[in-house]
Amino acid sequence: MCDACGCGDVRIVPVELHERILADNDRTAAHNRAHLREHGVIGINLMGSPGAGKTALLEATAKAFGGRDRLAAITGDLETERDAERVRAAGIRAAAITTGSACHLDAEMVHHVLHGDIAHDADYLFIENVGNLVCPAIYDLGQEANVVALSVTEGEDKPLKYPTMFRNADLVLLTKIDLLPALPDYDREAVESALASVMPRPRVIAVSARSGEGIAEWVNWMERLRSPQQPQTNGVAMTT
Repeated sequence: MCDACGCGDVRIVPVELHERILADNDRTAAHNRAHLREHGVIGINLMGSPGAGKTALLEATAKAFGGRDRLAAITGDLETERDAERVRAAGIRAAAITTGSACHLDAEMVHHVLHGDIAHDADYLFIENVGNLVCPAIYDLGQEANVVALSVTEGEDKPLKYPTMFRNADLVLLTKIDLLPALPDYDREAVESALASVMPRPRVIAVSARSGEGIAEWVNWMERLRSPQQPQTNGVAMTT
């Protein structure tokens, strides 16, 4: 149970208080967004389950950019700075937020880190949220886009079980596709159908941080965020 928000349990946090928490969060998120936009930084809130491959994705992303864009990251976990250490080693300037018992990042946590100039001169700021498919979906951090990592090892029904997370996503990255040969019963059509049923504008890119498959398309999607006049692809399009 998250001490910060009560995870919607009215026995711990009354509904009125929870709504006030979200309203306060939204005000700080708006400030964060204005700050990032003023400095030309694209903020990406990267969410997903523990083990979905978020950190590995950032490592592969840094390799794909090859230094041509300046990348920064904020990593969130209950304890340790291991993810921040990994992305720093990959060439991404990073700061870690350890939340203690909170199961998500909030806008105030991100605001505090932004005062440390982590995003100074950055082109992209990745906010690697705490591994969780529930609370991170409802906390605006000031990002420009929401991206959800969904690994093939999680099965096909996560979008149906956790619709809020996927409904609010601008993009779903189907990760660890290099493992598909070991998952003969995995039904990719079922995943497409589940995502199409919950996402207003379903967009999916299948990627492998290990092999590099799909990473170029993911980078291209990010680059189009900097040039909004270029249309994004509509429809559930799975690529390998």
